[in-house]
Amino acid sequence: MKAKPEQPEIDLFRQALEGVTPLPPPDRITPKPKPRRASTRSIPSSAPVADTLSDHGAGDIAPTEFARNGISRMMLRDLRRGRWPLQDEFDLHGLTNDEARKLLAEFLRDAAQRELRCINIIHGKGRRSEGRDGILKVNTRHWLTQHPQVLAFCEAPPNAGGGGAVWVLLKSAKPAESDQS
Repeated sequence: MKAKPEQPEIDLFRQALEGVTPLPPPDRITPKPKPRRASTRSIPSSAPVADTLSDHGAGDIAPTEFARNGISRMMLRDLRRGRWPLQDEFDLHGLTNDEARKLLAEFLRDAAQRELRCINIIHGKGRRSEGRDGILKVNTRHWLTQHPQVLAFCEAPPNAGGGGAVWVLLKSAKPAESDQS
């Protein structure tokens, strides 16, 4: 048990802190408390999601990163470096292509409703030969480029899934504040 500081020590400490200004709060997004790990079988569904994601034009090689027009390379670099805190993740392992497409669309809708900004999508690396990527890996990344909520994505670092996962930056639900000078 610690002894209580004597009054002269407390007075000295208060004198030492006179004139000190606190640091401003950090200009960062704080994650919501304890993000849930999404289950492919338990996504809340208030209304059916239109299946607007297409497999057409996916190709054989999955892109390692993507950014919509107007998204700066700096924002994509910050995403790659982990400066956006992950707020949730979704695992597509073991799903068929059709199941994965439908559940991914539902998860993205749910993430937008919960005002999430950065999520992790785990799709796995797949078992393809001849230098091609797995079907689910290719299609998942292709679907993300089509979804209107997705601003950018990048391949997760090796310690977070590497080529079997992508970190996704979503649109903000809040309208951008404009300068009114």
